[in-house]
Amino acid sequence: MEKTRNLERIAPDHISDLRENEIFVFGSNLAGMHAGGAARLAFRKFGAVWGQGVGLQGRSYAIPTMQGDVETIRPYVVEFIALAAARPQLTFLVTQIGCGIAGFSPRQIAPLFEPARRVENIFLPACFWDILGE
Repeated sequence: MEKTRNLERIAPDHISDLRENEIFVFGSNLAGMHAGGAARLAFRKFGAVWGQGVGLQGRSYAIPTMQGDVETIRPYVVEFIALAAARPQLTFLVTQIGCGIAGFSPRQIAPLFEPARRVENIFLPACFWDILGE
């Protein structure tokens, strides 16, 4: 299979529906209280489980972003990238996790996804790619 250029792996800014085998990746809190932002959409439309703040659930994947500084998010992003690499049949559409209610900027969060450059089924927001470069 031909390698996909990173800039062709841009997640849509607004996701309202998923195609078969697509997973909605959103920022959550550790308690899994999916009350606002992308977490609320994940709960309402994509099978996120109330009370589950981490991992694959339904057609979504939760990455906790509300528990501290950027470095507290890193282990969850590492875990996510490993899972995505192990499931090449799925396409993971990453939202601007941590850049809404959690209050981080794309410049703070995007570097956490540097290893995702090598995982063909992870699609990142355009602003993350802008920061990471192609």
